Amino acid sequence: MTHTYNIDCMKALRNMNDKSIDLAVVDPPYFTGPNQRGFYGKAKSTTGIQRVNYPKTDDWDVPDEEYFEELFRVSKHQIIWGCNYFNYLFGTGRIIWDKCNGSSSFSDCEIAYCSLHDSVRLFRYMWNGMMQGKSIAEGHIAQGNKRLNEKRIHPTQKPINLYRWILRTYAQPGMTILDTHLGSQSSRIAAWEAGLEFIGFEKNEIYFELGNKRFEEYTAQIRLEGVNHELSKRS
Repeated sequence: MTHTYNIDCMKALRNMNDKSIDLAVVDPPYFTGPNQRGFYGKAKSTTGIQRVNYPKTDDWDVPDEEYFEELFRVSKHQIIWGCNYFNYLFGTGRIIWDKCNGSSSFSDCEIAYCSLHDSVRLFRYMWNGMMQGKSIAEGHIAQGNKRLNEKRIHPTQKPINLYRWILRTYAQPGMTILDTHLGSQSSRIAAWEAGLEFIGFEKNEIYFELGNKRFEEYTAQIRLEGVNHELSKRS
């Protein structure tokens, strides 16, 4: 079951019990800018890829030390994206997401702190405009049918397949997962598919509504496909 709240994550975290969350998988903003630009990508594309426009917001809060102290207090384990941008002493475990960007002007990869190991793990999945990975197993190969691409609704959206891989690799049945910055709700979709208890916070009302709509549309489609599959088996 998933539970989402349109609330400032700091208010929510302060009211949570110690170690009440099994695994926090979070992607907090590490700099301001994407929220004020109002679009993802370059202002003028040189590749012919149409830029994606987003609602501008003024509540894009970069977390301070108190956020991390509260996050570590309420959760047993953590995966924190953008750990290299924060002035905070994390452990040695890392996840590297290779975005297979190639010639893109964006970062070639993103880095997360992972409390579940002391080594470095690599996940390859293409994520560059209309160029998205084919599958978890073939993430370095572009999806041929662009109509199957995920629709972007958030300027720092991460793919569902990234969260699917994280939960398959690090989560166990019966765990409760926390995401303090829901954004596009990719994490919620992956947790729902995995049958995991999920709690998510999103401060911005616009993105909260957009994310809920995305989740509801996605899950409705999956349920419909399941019904159609059962009917075809009986016919």
